[in-house]
Amino acid sequence: MNRLCHIEIDEKGLARPTPEIEQERRVAIYDLLEENSFTLPARPDREQSQGPYRLHLAIREGRLVFDIATEDGTRAAEFHLSLGPFRQVVKDYFQICENYFDAVKRLPPSQIEAIDMARRGIHNEGASILRDRLDGKAAVDTDTARRLFTLICVLHWG
Repeated sequence: MNRLCHIEIDEKGLARPTPEIEQERRVAIYDLLEENSFTLPARPDREQSQGPYRLHLAIREGRLVFDIATEDGTRAAEFHLSLGPFRQVVKDYFQICENYFDAVKRLPPSQIEAIDMARRGIHNEGASILRDRLDGKAAVDTDTARRLFTLICVLHWG
């Protein structure tokens, strides 16, 4: 029950993604819906709700917005995170992804593997920042944080 069952990305104001970015988004959403762990801890400022949850992810007024409802659409929580802590790691992630997509086209597997290891390291760093920023608001496991970080990167693309 402590999981996400639906994910929607608010695309208002976003630039059209490249095919690679669109693919990353589709894969992240698919993987998230297949397996994730998402819990809203009890807090004095909101009623305790049970999942599964519907997530609407957006950037509004320069902040990352998690708008969460229960499966039946009842509002469960909304919280806003500053994008500042994500800016450098998102920039690094996009740069390494560009290098990776370029390398796949022209470099030998050993060099592609080295770039992919660096890409995974930056991705893990972004997921760790996200888990820290969600502390007290929502609890997610590492894989869920990684996939959510991918979606945050898609939002930054715009």
